[in-house]
Amino acid sequence: MTVDGDVQGVRRFDADYLEATRRGMWADSREALVDLDLERRERILDVGCGTGELTRVLGEESDAAVVGADVDPALLSAASAVAPVVRADATDLPFRDDAFDLVVCQALLINLPDPVAAVREFGRVSGDLVAAVEPDNSAVEVASTVGAEEGLARRARERFLDGVETDVALGADAAGVFERAGLEVVSTRRYDHERTTEPPYSEAAVEDARRKVTGDGLADDRETILAGETSEDEYDRLWSDWRSMGRDVVEQMGDREYERRETVPFFVTVGRVE
Repeated sequence: MTVDGDVQGVRRFDADYLEATRRGMWADSREALVDLDLERRERILDVGCGTGELTRVLGEESDAAVVGADVDPALLSAASAVAPVVRADATDLPFRDDAFDLVVCQALLINLPDPVAAVREFGRVSGDLVAAVEPDNSAVEVASTVGAEEGLARRARERFLDGVETDVALGADAAGVFERAGLEVVSTRRYDHERTTEPPYSEAAVEDARRKVTGDGLADDRETILAGETSEDEYDRLWSDWRSMGRDVVEQMGDREYERRETVPFFVTVGRVE
């Protein structure tokens, strides 16, 4: 994972990370989007669209004109394959009041230093609904056939979240953000996104295992982890344990016995502009 926080405190991610974490999110069920009333929409804005995974879904589920917005030109280049895009800051959108009848974001508010300001801006450019699909990253669960992986994943996640300055558990309380932004909360639905690894292993799964063995994945998060209360020695022990766990993962994959399930709870919060 590559994180870039050089734009007004916003946490930014590269295209590979976004595609990996959002891959297959809406493949099995889109019932959590029912309150967006997509069949009635005419113009939809997807803010923080990244590589366009949700943008594509919004286009497939509606007859609306869908536009993607993001601050990262590299991500917009990928998203432009599925919809028109514009480079824009979530708190300063280059659109007139009421330009859309639905403004949506996915996994964006958790990475913003002022999510209320962003939602308030969404309400300005929407004449009807605003929706946020946000995770509670503090409640992620991992189940694995490698005994040490569950505890290590929890330990690494807790250390990482301790070093993050934004509210990465915001999903469960997005309704409060909407209310503080002056929107009427219509509904909140929980949607659990499950990512599974099992035989036959994909190239992405093999690469994930390699990064566990080398410790590269954890090393990407080193700066963030050390920004919290984790000491250098504690990080080094975690890194060593992580690599040892990775070797067990590779061994089980060689025997086609490795299975892993990660569950990320998302909350789809819908608000109406008053």
